[in-house]
Parts: sequence; structure tokens; C-alpha cells
Amino acid sequence: MKTTNNYILFDSPKSRIDLLPFTYTRAISEIRAGILTIKEKWEHFLNTKTSYLVEDYLSEKFLSVFSKTNIFINSTIIPSESLAEQVTKIKSGEVIFHKNTFIAAGYNAKDFTTVFNNNFDSFKKIEFTEDIDTIEFKWDIFQKNNKNITDDFEILTKNRKSQKLNESNKLIGKHKIFIEEGADIQCATLNTTEGPIYIGKNTVVMEGALIRGPFALCDHSHVKMGAKIYTGTTIGPHCKVGGEINNSIFFGFANKAHDGFLGNSVIGEWCNIGADSNNSNLKNNYDDVKVWDYNKKGFSSSGSQFCGLFMGDHSKCGINTMFNTGTVVGVSCNIYGAGFPRTFIPSFSWGGAAGTTIHKLNKAFKTAELVMKRRELEFDKIEKEIFEHIFELSQEFHH
Repeated sequence: MKTTNNYILFDSPKSRIDLLPFTYTRAISEIRAGILTIKEKWEHFLNTKTSYLVEDYLSEKFLSVFSKTNIFINSTIIPSESLAEQVTKIKSGEVIFHKNTFIAAGYNAKDFTTVFNNNFDSFKKIEFTEDIDTIEFKWDIFQKNNKNITDDFEILTKNRKSQKLNESNKLIGKHKIFIEEGADIQCATLNTTEGPIYIGKNTVVMEGALIRGPFALCDHSHVKMGAKIYTGTTIGPHCKVGGEINNSIFFGFANKAHDGFLGNSVIGEWCNIGADSNNSNLKNNYDDVKVWDYNKKGFSSSGSQFCGLFMGDHSKCGINTMFNTGTVVGVSCNIYGAGFPRTFIPSFSWGGAAGTTIHKLNKAFKTAELVMKRRELEFDKIEKEIFEHIFELSQEFHH
């Protein structure tokens, strides 16, 4: 499908808050859901580039491109081929809904947020009748990851030939495995009984690793010796992981290189999890897990018995850190020490169970600069201004 329309992935204010802390530092459409980001999925099905409509403080990093007629797409929507085709047909003054969920609208002007926050009374309404998938809440990211990996696997591997798996490895199951160029896999056990396994470019899977699909290892990432990785796990680009991981997503540029358990969790970029750190993903009374709700400024039920750790970008934890079920860690936190820290840790916190202080901005800048420099990337003026804005936003949560 080739289109000449101009598409803008729109972050609604409520959705953005529901997906904090990950949307403090990124557009919703930059969330990795499966193997690809939401934006990459839309660009595949639309066969064209898209841009963003985000909060003002993020707009220098996530740019908007406007034309005479723009199609604004709800960035929490996971596209399908049929949905994308419907979106390409939309005209200015038309809006697509699925039941009560806004999908897309054609609109000439730039002030689409105002229209969205008021109503679409003057628009011609079109109903999309097929089922849709969304990433509306932070736990959706891991809960829907099995399906998203499987769907993205089809997108990325269709009509392509995998590199050969060498004979030192053991392959179990009948689902597919796809290995990109430059991948080095030695003496690993790969089980595709429950779903496919995708191994990205220039990756390393070291000897003794045990992996069950659906699983995705994105470009330039490493799985260390003896790692145990269960279904529904995505390791984003430029990560190193080890120990035991179950149904968890690393967005990219993050490490959990040592033993310890991580389950039903989402880890942002530039995070580091210390050796032998663990998270709980199931309460002892088997009740639904409550998670910090930035909209309510209190805790809300996730509706799930299994819910682990949500860690925002640039946060770290020391060795032997213990996280309780449903813990939310903001941006640029440094968590350490014995005992369980609070289940909500505001951005720029420094400390642990014994209490936290506010992480000074200049020290946060220095750490981010050093960490990104190791990957030959720059913590530049735009990144600093984003940090400054998040620092101000987080002050209300520090007591």
C-alpha cells in the first residue's frame, strides 16, 4: 500500500499520563510493542514516514510535519493491514472510531489537540467494525507482547530467508525461528513450542542460554551464558541480559547482565539492573496488583494477578535490590540498599527502603552523559531540557 497522505501520530493527554513513566521521555508511538515500535508498525502498513504530535517539551525531539491536509492517528493503536487501509481513505472532516475509541481523523489545521479535547460533532463519523489492539496502560506492554512479537515476526520475515542455526544449538518446537545476518548463537536451547523466535542483526546468544518463544532479541543485543528467558520477552536493541526473565520488555540500551529474576516488567532505555536484583510479580494473597496511577495520583488496580516492575529511562538499581509487585520507578532514579523500596518512586529519586532524597540535576546530567557516551551517543541540549522539564513535573511527588 503506497499513500501520499501526511500522517501524524497523536498523543492524547490522558493516554500519555496513563503510560507514564515511559512517556515522560518519548512519544507514545516510540513504545516498543513486540519487536517493532508502534510507529514502525504504522510506517510498515502505510508504506510511508509518519511524524508526531506530542507535549510541547518533547516536540523538539519528536518533530511534527504538517501539510495542507493531515491525518491524525491515535498513537495507542496497534495497526493491522485492514485498519491501515481504512485510515488511508479518510478525508478532511472525517473521523474513524471503533465503538468509543478514537482511531483517526482528517483535519487541516495544526491545533488538533483542541479539537480532540472538545468533540467531533462537526465531523463525519466512520465506524471501524473489526477488533483493534491498543497499548493504553503500561501493563498492556507486557500483557500483549506474545501477540505483538508473533505479528511483528510475520512482518519482518515475510518472503525472507533466515541465516542457518549452527549445529551446536538445540532447537525444539514447530514454530519458526529467524536469524538475521551477523548473529552469533552457540550451544543454546531454543524452544519454539509456544511461538516464534526472532534473533536480530549482530546479536550474541552465549552458550547455555535457554530461550522459549515468542521471543525477540533486537539488533546488537547480547544474551549471556546460562540465561533463562521465558515466553513473551523482548530484548530491545543494544541490551545485555542474563539471569531469569519472563514476559518482560526492554526498550533498548539497557542492561540486566547478571543473575536475578525479572518478570511481567517493562524496562525503559539507559537502565541498569544490578546483580542479583529481583522483582515480585505475584502477591502472596494472589490479589490483583495495584499500580501507581499518575492520573489519580494514587494507586489503581491493574486488573491482573501478574505485574512486576516498571522502570523509566535512565534509572538504575544497585546489587541485590528487591522490588515489590507493581513497582513504578520514574526517570533517572538511583535505587539501592536492603529491604523493599516504595512501590512508587518519583523521578529523580536517590535512595531505597530507608528513604529517598532528590537526585540533583547536574549529577543526573553527568551520569546520562557518561552512559550515552559509551554507545557513542550524545546527551545533548534537547535531552537536558527534557530532563529539566521532567524534574519540575516530578516535584509534586517528592515528600
